[in-house]
Amino acid sequence: MAQVHSHSEVLLLNKFSFCNFPSKLLQRKRSCSFTRNDAVLPDHRRVQSSSPVALKVAVADDVKKSSNDTEDHIWDGIESDVLPHIQTLRRFPKVELAGKVALVRFDSTILLNQELDPRSRSVFNALFTIKYLLEFGAKVILASDWSNKINSNVLSAEYVADVFSSALKYQVVTAKSLSYKISLDVGAFKKTDILLLENLSEFKEEVANCSKFAQLLSSGVDIFVNDSFSLSHKILASTVGVAPFCYACVAGFHFEESLFQLRKMAKLDEKPYAAIIGGGNLCNKAAALHFLASRCDGLIFVGLMSFQIMHALGLPVPPELVEKGANDAASDLIQFARDKHITILYPKDFWCTKIHHPNQVEIFPSHGIPDGWEPVDIGPRSVEEITSTITKCKKVIWVGPVKFRFSSQYSYGASKLTGMLCKVSQGTCNITVIGSMACKAIAKVSSSIFGLNMVESGSAVWEFLKGRMLPGVSALDRAFPFDIDWSAAYHDPAQPLVVDIGSGNGLFLLGMARKRKDLNFLGLEVNGKLVTHCRDSLQLSGITNGYKLDDTVLT
Repeated sequence: MAQVHSHSEVLLLNKFSFCNFPSKLLQRKRSCSFTRNDAVLPDHRRVQSSSPVALKVAVADDVKKSSNDTEDHIWDGIESDVLPHIQTLRRFPKVELAGKVALVRFDSTILLNQELDPRSRSVFNALFTIKYLLEFGAKVILASDWSNKINSNVLSAEYVADVFSSALKYQVVTAKSLSYKISLDVGAFKKTDILLLENLSEFKEEVANCSKFAQLLSSGVDIFVNDSFSLSHKILASTVGVAPFCYACVAGFHFEESLFQLRKMAKLDEKPYAAIIGGGNLCNKAAALHFLASRCDGLIFVGLMSFQIMHALGLPVPPELVEKGANDAASDLIQFARDKHITILYPKDFWCTKIHHPNQVEIFPSHGIPDGWEPVDIGPRSVEEITSTITKCKKVIWVGPVKFRFSSQYSYGASKLTGMLCKVSQGTCNITVIGSMACKAIAKVSSSIFGLNMVESGSAVWEFLKGRMLPGVSALDRAFPFDIDWSAAYHDPAQPLVVDIGSGNGLFLLGMARKRKDLNFLGLEVNGKLVTHCRDSLQLSGITNGYKLDDTVLT
């Protein structure tokens, strides 16, 4: 890779002159780009021990190699503004972590579960984010919101600190600065490497994204690491507000993995591609369903939304199961699918219980549910049809619960669906499971979940599918999405590199490239027409130490 001038001064090219500026004049508070310095997303199956010694070996082994499996790619038809390329902890220079204070916004729904499933990739990546920072010399401040009580355990900050101390094998100490509206005393790190802030759910300023509260959260912080993807669709002080007060804002390993799954889900690289759709509220999710219909070869409805589809098709549906105002949205979706020759499947039969006698269970066809009976699960004929469809697919996503009522004790459909997906995942089919209920169903039935891609945050994914920007993603630093082949770009890539930002038609860049053949020149320009003109001039001139990029490859 080409290197920036290695002397004590940095060469800066502008429109008027070619000047030498002391490097300290080029420093800024926020960093938007870092030298490529990859750490491999950890393979959670390799590390069985969470001890510091085992971690040190694992981290040292991981960061020595680069990974192509997690490379981000632009996909067909998706605007980069919706899911921009961002800086990640994996690519952040390790040498920049030593001695720094990192604020980690962790996901309490993952790390404060009653039982941390060691098979879960999310659990491993979330813990690895914290361990990775510690291993490379950073001090860590943990921040999150959590329910005050889970079962019989009262989740005080002290209790949560004990949970983390046990999981990380590091001492975690609580900090009470937020209650007193005072800046955190970084001197507290003399006794420990990890501080835990108070429960953010107790502060209304968190939800209001209060700037003063965000500044208080980030006091003394150098690097912000967002590892709470489940809240990326919300605007909170701890996920969005803190970003302007930190010189670097990056995604943790769990956050990065979730984004990678979204990108992979949206790509059209594997066909046939089917979406299994559970849950309800079709009106609110209409835009997302249209997006899925534009990507997939089939939509398979298994939740409450299936009744809206059936109703729009003119099939009899119990009135209490019809979503008010959803008929037009369902009809539009059906017509859109027909125009694109997309298959729509809905349940052909249901397990039903008698309303006043819940112990009485019968199977009825979907078009013939008697009065006084309530559907509680999809039936065997429906499962058979879904299985027949899925086994022909190369790519499947499952989003939303199968159950029609959250209190229902019946799980026939979910268990059969889970078993079938686990089976086809052993072959060539790429399976992605989205949403906490769907992921729990998989973990409950399957003894091995390594072959499945799982994203617990259904709400954030639905917002992404609607084409909306995720504030938690947008708040992080941008990253250059591609690697430049420096050997192909320059005759001698080892020469010092000069970057011209906003190079226009490139006349000045071309002139300097002719005069200084001992330097390589890189021009950045957002105007595509000017870039085309400059590239044509480069080819005609035969210059081998000039290269130009436009906004089609920059985010």
